[in-house]
Amino acid sequence: MKRLALAAATVSSLALASCVGPRGSESGTAQNLPPPPPPVAPPSTARTAVLAGVTRGPAVASLPIDPAKADLVLTAFRSSCVALLKRSDGSGLTTAADWQPACTAAATWPAGQSVGFFQRYFETAKVGQGALYATGYYEPQIDGSTTPQLGYDVPIYGPPDDMVSADLGQFAPDLKGRTIRGKVQNGKLVPYPDRTQIQGGAINGHAPVIGYAADKIAFFFLQIQGSGQLRQPDGSVVRIGYAAQNGQPYTGIGKWMLAQGMLQPGQASMQGIVAWLRAHPDQADAVMDQNRSYVFFKYLNTPPVGALGVPVTGRVSVAADPAFTPLGAPVCLAPDRAEAAGLWVAEDTGGAIKGANRVDTFWGAGGDAERIAGGMSAHGSAYVLLPAGTLARLAGAGQIPQA
Repeated sequence: MKRLALAAATVSSLALASCVGPRGSESGTAQNLPPPPPPVAPPSTARTAVLAGVTRGPAVASLPIDPAKADLVLTAFRSSCVALLKRSDGSGLTTAADWQPACTAAATWPAGQSVGFFQRYFETAKVGQGALYATGYYEPQIDGSTTPQLGYDVPIYGPPDDMVSADLGQFAPDLKGRTIRGKVQNGKLVPYPDRTQIQGGAINGHAPVIGYAADKIAFFFLQIQGSGQLRQPDGSVVRIGYAAQNGQPYTGIGKWMLAQGMLQPGQASMQGIVAWLRAHPDQADAVMDQNRSYVFFKYLNTPPVGALGVPVTGRVSVAADPAFTPLGAPVCLAPDRAEAAGLWVAEDTGGAIKGANRVDTFWGAGGDAERIAGGMSAHGSAYVLLPAGTLARLAGAGQIPQA
């Protein structure tokens, strides 16, 4: 889905949840896990997990894993194995061979015994300080149409034909994995138009209009989520998803609005931002234009698909930075928001999801998903689950300290 995360509210109280709560429960206090680090960790300039520092975490057997959630995570992990065994790991932590035993076992592992699977085939690793920051995303449904209709006047663009991308790693080895987008102008690559310029007509004639939204604010937040559904005038629903992005930096308008005094601490949830924009229609465009990033869409015939190439699952999948978390790897979150606690699988990425232990939790579709995702802002601890033996291999190669 190529996620762009909403800058969510600052948490005012900390009530630590376990990696999952007591078995069968959605809440509880931490069990067998160290207390979380301070909510705000110093920024790191490391570009991969190995460079950020990796240490061994607690034994998987010591984690209070909920059996029902473990079954869901195993199903998602099984789907991810096709990609895990083929793609290279940008975090520097794993190789395809590391994943082979777990993926082979996952194919036939019996339902109802998933906790044993994770205990047998995985070990936990702490990347950097292990300081978690989690937000949430969901699949919104907005009023829209695939054809011009009265009252539907916000264009939904497909990828433009004059936008080009450049893999900087082809020019400098230390820039491997970094991509820029722009357009060629007078023989030079220049930045692609930003949100304000695009909405002012800068790409007219260069990008197909694949649909129309009825509400510019609703469409703005659908762009942030990365995919969604268009509810057409006849009641039918069409799915659209991320196809490309203009290469301009993402700015969370909630954080910007807080800095301007438009919102007070605790109001910068998605719901709070939407309420402010609707209450100030004369200022809404200028505020939304602070986010120069612009997403282009395509039609989807399947549920939302993450960057790993497999469908993402509500309450199971997270977006993570592949430079610090191998895509397809399970992760264990111990946040101060009980809803986000437990095992998840990293199956997506996002333009705003950068750095170690930075995740965006996916909640599916519907009212509950919108409510939880829109208000999600959690801190705590995070562990990456790696195939058993990975840490010993890394230590033997001198890439991480000996355990």
